[in-house]
Amino acid sequence: MIEIFTDGAAQGNPGPGGYGAILRYGNHEKELSGGFRLTTNNRMELLAVIVALESIKKNNISVQVTTDSQYVANAISKGWLWNWEKKNFKDKANVDLWKRYIPLHKKLNPKVIWVKGHAGHAENERCDQLAVAAALGGNLNRDEGYESLSH
Repeated sequence: MIEIFTDGAAQGNPGPGGYGAILRYGNHEKELSGGFRLTTNNRMELLAVIVALESIKKNNISVQVTTDSQYVANAISKGWLWNWEKKNFKDKANVDLWKRYIPLHKKLNPKVIWVKGHAGHAENERCDQLAVAAALGGNLNRDEGYESLSH
């Protein structure tokens, strides 16, 4: 099984933001992070999951995602996402990211687990550090999906 731990952060929400993710497969571990000049916390929470799933090269392997985002966890595990998709994401935010997530879900079918944030979960705390550091770092990327909506 590949274990994924994720977190997102935004300073100001909207504001500078970042994501952090840890992928663990057996004894191997990889950290991913990135920062954006203007974005939201929910976008970064979701992008952390997407980037982690996109980095998986193996097929036919079970994947478990641990997130402190109720937005992400509930949308996936409670099936909200599929209702949103049926309604063509009418009045929903982050459509670009959800549309990027859906084929990854169909390919990897990750199990999503929610954990309380800032509650001492070691990997979640590390992902938070990665996300905040990315948000506060220099050379931030442009979140096209957010900024193109005339923000």
